[in-house]
Amino acid sequence: MRTLRNFYVASFVAWLVWIVVLDNNNLRIVFSNRMKMKELENEKAILLEKISGVKKERKEVFGNPKMLEKWAREKYLMRRPNEEVYVIVDENNQTAESKKDE
Repeated sequence: MRTLRNFYVASFVAWLVWIVVLDNNNLRIVFSNRMKMKELENEKAILLEKISGVKKERKEVFGNPKMLEKWAREKYLMRRPNEEVYVIVDENNQTAESKKDE
């Protein structure tokens, strides 16, 4: 009976070492994959929020020609021939548009 018990204990310890250290899907890899998955899910939520904002802006801008011109002038600093464009920046050398995006 004692040898049978030692066999099962030894088998369990060997299996545990295999699962924890030697297997291709060991615990370290499983935990790192879970952490990476959580990071990617957070990034996905942020990107989906940005996509909805861009879709909303697109719907507003491309539906109205005056808004389209205003948007092109403000966002991409487009101008008409013989027209000067002045960009106002703060003490950190950032435009007002870049602050709105953050």
